[in-house]
Amino acid sequence: MSSAPEKLLLAAPRGYCAGVDRAVQTVERALELYGPPVYVRKEIVHNKHVVAELRERGAIFVEEETEVPEGETVVFSAHGVAPAVHSNAGARGLKTIDATCPLVTKVHVEAKKFAAEGYTIVLIGHAGHEEVEGTMGEAPENIVLIETEADVERLEVSDPDRVAFISQTTLSVDETRAIITRLREKFPNITGPRTDDICYATTNRQMAVRQMARECDLVLVIGSSNSSNSNRLVEVARDHGADSYLIDNERQVQEEWLEGKRVVGISSGASAPEDLVQRLVQFFRDRGTEEVSEFEVVKEDVRFMLPKTIRKALAEAQL
Repeated sequence: MSSAPEKLLLAAPRGYCAGVDRAVQTVERALELYGPPVYVRKEIVHNKHVVAELRERGAIFVEEETEVPEGETVVFSAHGVAPAVHSNAGARGLKTIDATCPLVTKVHVEAKKFAAEGYTIVLIGHAGHEEVEGTMGEAPENIVLIETEADVERLEVSDPDRVAFISQTTLSVDETRAIITRLREKFPNITGPRTDDICYATTNRQMAVRQMARECDLVLVIGSSNSSNSNRLVEVARDHGADSYLIDNERQVQEEWLEGKRVVGISSGASAPEDLVQRLVQFFRDRGTEEVSEFEVVKEDVRFMLPKTIRKALAEAQL
């Protein structure tokens, strides 16, 4: 007899954020306007299902802009790119469409501003993440990357009174707060952005999971393994009393996770489409779970306009 929880709670908000929605739509519109192939540097968003669907429609994903044939169209992912990438694309005569999330662009602007003012910039983030690589590329001589409070202890700078901090947008709110507190203790004159760099969607999804986890025995987060914000949701659920696992889809649910679990919470990372959540809900309904309810913590109504290149092309196409 397979286990079935008595109740499902669906975290709200969950799933697509405005930046992901904009980025995915950008590739879709580019395919409609220009026809395949449209090249995309890196994964447009960190979700394998989204990438696979776009690939089927004619998107070609490459690791570097140097792999794109000269003169072709290339979309830059939601995570942002370094200035050198723009330069390389220009030298190859590529038609570029920048789908960088506006909230990531904000961090790039902060990096350039602090660098111009002569600060050592402390970037709180995860080494190797595309967003971090793009941000560091704005001022490589001025930026140092730290990942943990222990890194703060080891940090040495030329002028402790000229230090600024910025952060990757998809980090754990709690973890980042602790690192910033430690930075302020070590560098009392440190300055930072006027508003928090952690994106609204990351904050909201973590808040929903934090509150929901207290009422759950198990929290399942739908998202791909390379999705930073999805991994953080699993950590938040575990920190607040629930077992938690990251899954790509309902087929990855393991029987032993469900044994003795009465209430199961479901959330999804900011790049996971809602149909994956509904497939997971159906998976449990098919086993006999009847009670399914939304666990809404905050309403989201953020929307971002498509990149100017796409808006202009769409307007011309309607003439």
